[in-house]
Parts: sequence; C-alpha cells; structure tokens
Amino acid sequence: MSRRCELTGKGPMTGNNVSHANNKTRRRFLPNLNDVTLQSETLGRGIKLRISASALRSVDHRGGLDKFLAKAKDSELSEGALKVKKEIAKAQAASA
Repeated sequence: MSRRCELTGKGPMTGNNVSHANNKTRRRFLPNLNDVTLQSETLGRGIKLRISASALRSVDHRGGLDKFLAKAKDSELSEGALKVKKEIAKAQAASA
C-alpha cells in the first residue's frame, strides 16, 4: 500500500533532521493518512478510501464526497477514486 492520499495525491516529502550541533541527516515527512469510509449521497453507499487528514477536512468543507470529486482534478485522484467519480457522474446523469 503506497503512502499517498487517494483524493489529493499528497505523498512523502524529504528533508533533513538538524541536530543541536547542526549535523544534517536525511529524513522523510510522511502524510497523515487515515482509512475512512465516506458516504456518497448519489450512490447511497459508503466508499472506503485512504486519505490524508487535510483531505478529510477539504471533503467536509466542500459539502461531501460527491461535491469534492466533482471539483477534483483527474490527475490527482487514484484509480479507485477516479472510478467512483465516474460512477457518481453516471448516476447523476441518469437521475437528471
């Protein structure tokens, strides 16, 4: 399982540990990933995703998973999230 957010594409970054003596050693900054089940209003079911805490706040801010995916860029989404986005768009087109 990769350490990458399925909605925002946020992944590990690199930097330095800096000691009091100013010695520098390489380190990794990992994203704060959480396994969550988000409810889709259009599909009427839950979708399991591995997303960062900041993405979870963004989903909340935009008004739910359906609205977040509608605005999200396809290049940032994982394959699973992209599949869900297309499924939601198809269901919305059928109901309209």
